[in-house]
Amino acid sequence: MDKTANFSRSIPDDVKLKSKRKRKSIASTGKVISRKRPKKKLPGEFRQKLLLLSIEIFGLGITAISLIIVILGYSANRFSGTSFFGSLLPFAFGILTLILAASVFLIGWWKLRKWLQSYSEFLAPVLSLSFALLIIWFAIHDQFTLAYGNFRTLVGSKEEAGRMTISHQVYAAYRRHNTTQLQKMIKRAQEYQQAIENAASAFNVDVNLLQGIAAAESSFIPRESSDGGRGLFQITQVPKTVMTQAYKRLGTEKISLENPRHNAFIAAATFKHYLAEMKGDLFLALLAYNIGPANGGLRFIMQQYGASDFTTIQPYLQTLPRDYPIRVLSYSLAFRLWQKEGKLLAYEEGNNAIHIQRIGIPGLHTD
Repeated sequence: MDKTANFSRSIPDDVKLKSKRKRKSIASTGKVISRKRPKKKLPGEFRQKLLLLSIEIFGLGITAISLIIVILGYSANRFSGTSFFGSLLPFAFGILTLILAASVFLIGWWKLRKWLQSYSEFLAPVLSLSFALLIIWFAIHDQFTLAYGNFRTLVGSKEEAGRMTISHQVYAAYRRHNTTQLQKMIKRAQEYQQAIENAASAFNVDVNLLQGIAAAESSFIPRESSDGGRGLFQITQVPKTVMTQAYKRLGTEKISLENPRHNAFIAAATFKHYLAEMKGDLFLALLAYNIGPANGGLRFIMQQYGASDFTTIQPYLQTLPRDYPIRVLSYSLAFRLWQKEGKLLAYEEGNNAIHIQRIGIPGLHTD
């Protein structure tokens, strides 16, 4: 018996039928029909898609964060207070509305993204980045400052409220300064600019803060005072560790308080010491600098009365210069404005108040 015939009989009829159809199709068209395999993505294509997706996510992230800050900032200002129906409930309702709006935006963006990609894969990242650039442009203008300030107060709570209290005291002190006298003092300070910059760099402190301390101490007229203060920063008693640090940074075995450079280095080391002792609290550090180490210094006073910050210590400073930090910071603000604007802005004119607040007080507004 023929083996070929036996094999053909063992094949099911439906398989034979499909085989005949396939051969007939090949015969009629002259082409072999083959299944299309998915095209493999090249490494370059993958990297490009990943880059475009990263740009899109970055743009949307910047936009979302900025809008949240603005909306919550304005809401916190609009609904500030403790009334349940007048403040708390409307603010909570606003947060709920914000969440719903964010959900609607994400759904809308997903649909828009698909439509944009049908034209070009570049359109969604470009649009996302455009939103981010628009928000950044808005953020560098003064109108954003108020919303951001309100947002910081909302999140910072007690700490931020204390900082804002000090800030407005400083702005008020700056406003009261005689502009002509202030300009004369700033010009006198130019002679000691290099020494102060070197000291600020050596101890990593804000140069405008050091200028503010010198302005409050001597008005940039170095002299010996009746209370023992000497030189540009009116150095009197300083902790021993401060002198050790000053010797080390100056690289000398002998220090003269009449030397403006030496005087500035000791002042910077002293301020840095008190800033660390007061755990970064600028107001308390300046107060401690002014009080000095006598009788245990400010730390002893705070321990004695159980005070923990500038608010709780102020009632116990009746015989001490509680306004000293405010004067230093108001002078520091003047030096920063001179440095950035080339002039002293009148606080009460036009939009200067908001503009000055955006520039910020040295050491107090660091972010």
